[in-house]
Amino acid sequence: MNIGEARGRYGALLKSYNEEKFKLSQQRKQLDERINSTENGKELYGEEAATLELKYNAVKDKQDEYQKYMNDIMEQWQVQFDKVAAKQQARNAKEYGAELGKIMEVARRIIHGDTVPASDEKKLMEFDSDLYQMAKSAGEMAKRLNEKRKKYKSLWEDEEDKTYEDPMESADSKELDGCGPDVVSVQETMDAAVGGNEE
Repeated sequence: MNIGEARGRYGALLKSYNEEKFKLSQQRKQLDERINSTENGKELYGEEAATLELKYNAVKDKQDEYQKYMNDIMEQWQVQFDKVAAKQQARNAKEYGAELGKIMEVARRIIHGDTVPASDEKKLMEFDSDLYQMAKSAGEMAKRLNEKRKKYKSLWEDEEDKTYEDPMESADSKELDGCGPDVVSVQETMDAAVGGNEE
């Protein structure tokens, strides 16, 4: 089972346990009020209170078990997410350095009075308009001093579309380490707590 499936399965299970625990808590509160407001309430409602307490404790214990496992799942998810995100950050930093190198090369070529594609000029202008203006001014002067100019192709011509791994998808699709606790419905847990003889 992958992490995404486990998150879904145990998340839904935890939700049902949380809801049932809340209901049982409300029932305990109401029963306590009846016990306290009725003469001989402990004797009259004692068995019901004991059954309710058994159910509540069984649901709480199972919920705690599932919550602990869900925390483990989320920890594995976070490790995978961080791993992919860190790899992307490193790649982005490397690509930024390469991009900056190309930008500076375009500026150098323009400064020498050489001809570069309009798309390369545009990239320089978008990166730093002041650097672009300075390069153009210096390039005009260089053109007057030097008759020999080179014509360059775009530095971005051979770039391919870059696809990036989605850290969330990667974390969800990673196989889960180990196996989790058995999936037991809330009703089964409560029935087992009271011996399965409830109504």
